[in-house]
Amino acid sequence: MPGGKETRLLHLGEMEKLDKTLFRLEQGFELQFRLGPTLQGKPVTVYTNYPASGEVFDRHKFRTLSWHNPTGKEDDSDKYCKLDLQISGSYQYYFSLGNEKSGGGYVVVDPILHVGADNHVLPLDCVTLQTYLAKCLGPFQEWEDRLKVAKETGYNMIHFTPLQKLGISRSCYSLADQLEVNPEFSNHNKKCTWSDIGALVEKLKNEWNMLCITDVVYNHTATNSEWLRMHPECGYNLVNSPHLKPAWVLDRALWHLTGMVADGKCIAKGVPPLIENDQHLNCLRKIIYEDIYPKIKLWEFFQVDVTKAVQQFKALLTQGKMGTKADPNQHLQILQDPDYRRLGCTVDMNIALATFIPHSNGPAAIEECCNWFRKRIEELNAEQYRQTSHHQEQAVNCLVGTVVYERIACNGPKLGPISRKHPLVTRYFTYPFKELTVEEEETMIHQPDKACYFMAHNGWVMGDDPLRNFAEPGSNVYLRRELICWGDSVKLRYGNKPEDCPYLWAHMKKYTEITAKYFHGVRLDNCHSTPIHVAEYMLDTARKLRADLYVVAELFTGNEELDNVFVNRLGITSLIREAMTAYNSHEEGRLVYRFGGEPVGSFVQPRLRPLMPAIAHALFMDITHDNECPIQHRSAYDALPNLKVCYFLFPRVVHICLNFIFLQISVVSEERFYAKWNPATHLTSGEVNFQTGILAGRLAINRLHQELGAKGFNQARNQVDEDIVAVTRHCPNTHQSVVAVCRTAFRDPKTCFYSKEVPEMCIPGKIDEVVLEARTIERSASPYKKDLHFINGLPNFTVELREHIQIKDSKIIKQAGTAIKGPNEFVQEIEFERLTPGSVIVFRVSLDPKAQEAVGILRSHLIQFSSLFKCGSLPDDHSAPVLKTPFSSIASKLTLAELNQVLYRCEAEEQEDGGGCYNIPNWSPLKYAGLQGLMSVMADIRPKNDLGHPFCDNLRSGDWMIDYVSNRLISRAGACAEVSK
Repeated sequence: MPGGKETRLLHLGEMEKLDKTLFRLEQGFELQFRLGPTLQGKPVTVYTNYPASGEVFDRHKFRTLSWHNPTGKEDDSDKYCKLDLQISGSYQYYFSLGNEKSGGGYVVVDPILHVGADNHVLPLDCVTLQTYLAKCLGPFQEWEDRLKVAKETGYNMIHFTPLQKLGISRSCYSLADQLEVNPEFSNHNKKCTWSDIGALVEKLKNEWNMLCITDVVYNHTATNSEWLRMHPECGYNLVNSPHLKPAWVLDRALWHLTGMVADGKCIAKGVPPLIENDQHLNCLRKIIYEDIYPKIKLWEFFQVDVTKAVQQFKALLTQGKMGTKADPNQHLQILQDPDYRRLGCTVDMNIALATFIPHSNGPAAIEECCNWFRKRIEELNAEQYRQTSHHQEQAVNCLVGTVVYERIACNGPKLGPISRKHPLVTRYFTYPFKELTVEEEETMIHQPDKACYFMAHNGWVMGDDPLRNFAEPGSNVYLRRELICWGDSVKLRYGNKPEDCPYLWAHMKKYTEITAKYFHGVRLDNCHSTPIHVAEYMLDTARKLRADLYVVAELFTGNEELDNVFVNRLGITSLIREAMTAYNSHEEGRLVYRFGGEPVGSFVQPRLRPLMPAIAHALFMDITHDNECPIQHRSAYDALPNLKVCYFLFPRVVHICLNFIFLQISVVSEERFYAKWNPATHLTSGEVNFQTGILAGRLAINRLHQELGAKGFNQARNQVDEDIVAVTRHCPNTHQSVVAVCRTAFRDPKTCFYSKEVPEMCIPGKIDEVVLEARTIERSASPYKKDLHFINGLPNFTVELREHIQIKDSKIIKQAGTAIKGPNEFVQEIEFERLTPGSVIVFRVSLDPKAQEAVGILRSHLIQFSSLFKCGSLPDDHSAPVLKTPFSSIASKLTLAELNQVLYRCEAEEQEDGGGCYNIPNWSPLKYAGLQGLMSVMADIRPKNDLGHPFCDNLRSGDWMIDYVSNRLISRAGACAEVSK
């Protein structure tokens, strides 16, 4: 292709909706839209919102793409329209037949990350990222000493949790003011400003070769945000969201129940402050059913005042009003009161008059008719009562489930006795006034000057549709108590457009602009609950300031197609994926396979090829602030192998702290500072170096990971045993591999049995060196004691590390032998001696010398077909004369008849010469005996890298196919025979 440009072809199909299909491309690629078979000969117009040269991106502005005809003729089979992709982000396309939209989708263009004073490229697959809780960095002038730990251990990206002023809970993700720097970073001599932070970020980029990203939190704000008090319309309050009034009444009743239990007033009813068993839970249920629900009568918010409705109906009948029932299928039903007043619902009196018709105008007939109407209203009210009872039942189940987890469960926080600080359940709504009785408090919900400050808290709903806003009308999440609530944060109410809540949109836009100005990327916190149109608007704003914005998302929908909806619309670069979700080594191996990139042995792809669906780029984290630490979830020994497995995927991240942590670092309660870097031998409290924890191992692994990403080790595979994960990274250009063998420690080796007999491993090729070997070991040290001022780890665990050694010097390997299996397979057999739980060993492997030479020679002959084979090619000084002649010269001698023999010939034609088409075992014969028979099959296999296809199995099993191709043409002599050689 001219200039070696990468081009992808997207064939359009009629009525093909690809909104949930992810197409990822890189900047500099050309995307060609071509007509698929269903659109040939039809008037198709393609539109896109990718901006024309010199224009600014506007998501809602689409332009028409012009068709190109390479042959100069009106030929639908090869005409195309194209995009030259030079700007990162998400772009939509659609096509129409005449005036009707027929299909469409999205393309996502990855950003290019630049680092260093020379702005060299940092490939996405080389990212190694360390997260810091910003509030634990201390005063701003001390940041560099603390961040230097990440620099010295080989990281090239830092993720800061929000640096803004924190809310009353001190959670890193509950912000009091999105525009103000956390005042704790300042001291009495110097106020820390956004400009100071921006200057540090640039210094890290230019001098430390590190990029910086931070969170954007769009979905909620702290309950004590001052601007929220001035603009209560920004939250879901009882004025703009009156449908939440019943849930608010229930929430207040449960709060008052908390006070009663905490004060011991429910002990006589079987519920003490300290809830410990099922009997206490059953008594709690009984109190709610027998005391709370009958008192608050939630069903009344959904019912009609029967007496009032009958009086109104009777008055209309007496006046001689007649209903006009236009639709015979329209039945009487309750109309919800928009203000959600008790017994404030109504019915359509026109339908009522048309349904209940008196047989005369006499008082008796009217009274009889009213009785029938009364009975129907009572039936409708009864249905509302039953529906409310279902909601109440679910509310009790959710409440009890929360109590079980928080008070009783072994894996729960064990909050202890009920108190106002640790209530029965987290409050769902704010209440900024003096506490009154339940009845007195309820009177305020219809007073707008007070009700506007009763705002819904945010949280998440297990298994909910992430595209649905659970706080909007039609959702009963708050009433059914299905929200896992964050009681320190108010859920923000944006509406559908900026005009719906001008202050909130403007406030968050400014917040986004500050972030994009000073940071190289953003992490979308709680992306699955953030209104997608809001995130679109804000990211469009951010990209206007920083075109190559790196966008990471915390997105857990549980469904890949739903993930793609967010990735497509928001232009997300990487999705966070967590290694700690793996419950055993087999699941960890599955994650490696899923997110590890192309399989080893993938086809060499041409620069011009079909655009294939992709999976979202994964930022694979060994641990996040939402995960338990390995010592809690697995064992302390597993931190190192877990880290190694993560790093043998493409993009990885290491989270929170660089040494072992005894307990999970809480984004809410953690107040200690990170340790500073000190290379000296003797350390004081709050200092670390390579002798601390597993820091030396992390540096070695970081360096290796970045080397593999930079040198094109972009193919991966894994093998899994009971406790062993072996991951291979392969470079298709040099055919060199790096093999990591990790023995996991999901169970504590001190208390669980691990076999000392580790299976032998056969590694194809020649082992050049042991890149590194590391074992988690326990050493003599004083027992762990939590430092009151600095985040510290387990002092009795460290890593025994050795790098760049020969196999004979390994302390993990017992012996290594060489075996020749068959004429072309060279393997080394590894017998392990000390691959103990918590150990890793990494081999650098190359082809044996003869195979390496053969590959180099083969590549030298393939250069004439593609420059992709130039890397690693070797001259073939002893090749046959026919191989020194360019293939184009040999092929030019073919007549049309001979060309037909080389390319085509069906089964019947081939049988006339005593042959036949090649048969693929366990599949079917090829359609043509010539090369087109192979190409037709490979045209579908190669773009998908479908290495499990029977065609590929046949290639791996032996040389029968190439022998068939060659022998078939040799028998024909002449130019065909020359081609065969």
